[in-house]
Parts: sequence; structure tokens; C-alpha cells
Amino acid sequence: MNHLPRSPRATGIACALAAYGCWGIFPIYFKALRTVPPAVVLCHRVLWSAVVMTLIIAALGRSRAFVQALRSRKVLLTLAASTLLIAGNWLTYIYAVVQGHILESSLGYFVNPLVSVALGALFLRERLRTRQTIAVGLASCGVVILAAGSGAVPWIPLVLAGTFALYGLLRKTVAIDAAGGLLAETLFLVVPAVVFLLASPQPWAAEAMGWKGPVLLIAAGPVTALPLLCFAHGARQLPLSLIGFLQYLSPTLQFLTAVVVYGETFGRLHVFTFAFIWAGVALFLADAVVQSRRV
Repeated sequence: MNHLPRSPRATGIACALAAYGCWGIFPIYFKALRTVPPAVVLCHRVLWSAVVMTLIIAALGRSRAFVQALRSRKVLLTLAASTLLIAGNWLTYIYAVVQGHILESSLGYFVNPLVSVALGALFLRERLRTRQTIAVGLASCGVVILAAGSGAVPWIPLVLAGTFALYGLLRKTVAIDAAGGLLAETLFLVVPAVVFLLASPQPWAAEAMGWKGPVLLIAAGPVTALPLLCFAHGARQLPLSLIGFLQYLSPTLQFLTAVVVYGETFGRLHVFTFAFIWAGVALFLADAVVQSRRV
């Protein structure tokens, strides 16, 4: 039986869905490592991601291009800054999942695209359309409601949204592809990660988890790298407006995982908070649809 080749658009959608789907169920993986200190998990994620990305870059024949990109001082400095941001984002996310704050982490990633739009207007002089401005305002109201209702600054969603939006802003300005950028960022962190693990009393979480600990920690490499490569391929095949729609699969799955799988409380405060966030997201997506039809 002959199989027709898949169109680039269909392949792009499949890759994007695979990436966002993996990111959406990330809490299940990190929850399995809940007895391991978040800093130890982060160090293993850095170490094994560097190993996997080195092998992938070599297999794709991009080693020379990778080395040439790093000869630029501007690229190195930008990647050094993005490294700090992504490390902070990863550590905060791991902490949120382990401590049972998956709902708050999903809120951060719902808000993230709106923060990115605001940063684009602030730093790149991108003009906000009326619907985008209202969407950012609605999301801001949701965050304020959560802060006022809980009596504390909702630092987890703010840190996750802020660090990832700033990370995206920096990566947008640097001349290196997604795979090469991730390899450079993890290589920057390899030495500190190894030093930290050598000083840690349980670098492999052996006593807490037995043989499962090392297996899960080593798996952090492919778990981090493969969705990124799927996303990079999907993003090349799809229009930005469609990527904008698909990106909400990840926080939606995180939200469902938090409430359905792990039974995190979704109280009245969360209802009001997410109502404003989702209203902002809906308006943001509606604006994207209008703009895509004009192109």
C-alpha cells in the first residue's frame, strides 16, 4: 500500500502539537522527582541536556555553524544573559511542580504571550493594537486579583512569565538557531552544575528513589531536548498566527493536570483570576485571527 507524503503544514502541526503536548504534561515527569531537591534536578537537566544537544548538533552536521556563531562577542553575551533567565525559569518551574503549585505555573504560561507582547512594545517599539492593549490589561487585572485575594505577591506565575518572556526577547535578537542556542546555554551551566552535584550529599537521589532516581534524572536530557527540536521544526513550517493558537495547549494541559490529576484546589479566587486571564487570551487570539486574515 502506497503512503502519500505528508504536507509540510501537516508535519509542522504534528511537530508543534508534540512539543506543546510534551511541555503540557511536564508536571507528571517532574512530580515523579518530587523527593529530589529542585536544584539537583536542575543540575541534571542541564548536564544531560548538554550531552543530548551535543550529539544532536553533531548528527545534524551543525558543529561548524555552532562554533562560528559563538565567535561573535554579542552572541556570547546575549546567550550568557539568556542562560541566567532560562536557568531561573527551569528552577522556578521545577520548584512549583514539586511543591504542588502546578496551577500557578499554568497561569504563568497563560500570561507569558501577553507579557511578550508588552515587552515587544517596550523594547522593540512594536506598536500595540487596541485589542492587544486590552488583553494585556485584562491579564494584569487577573494577576492583581490573585495578589489581593491571597494577600501575597503571586511570584511563581510572575517569575515564570517574566523570565520566559525576557528569554524569548533575547533569543529573538541573537543570530543562532534554537538547537545551537540551547546547547550553548547548557554548556555555560555545565561546570557549575557538576560542581554542585559533586558537593551534594545525594547527587543521584539513590537513597530516596533507588534505581528509578538515576534513570529519571538522565532522562531529563531527551525530555528537554526533543520537544524543543519538534517545536523548532514546527515553527519553521507554520505561520506565526497558528503557532500562537497552538501554544496554549501547554498551559491548558498543565491546568488540567493540576486540577484533575493532582487535585490542586481551584477555588473562587482562581475562578476570578483565570476568568480575566482567559478573557485576555481570547481577545489576544481573536486579534491574531483578524490580523492573519488581513495578510
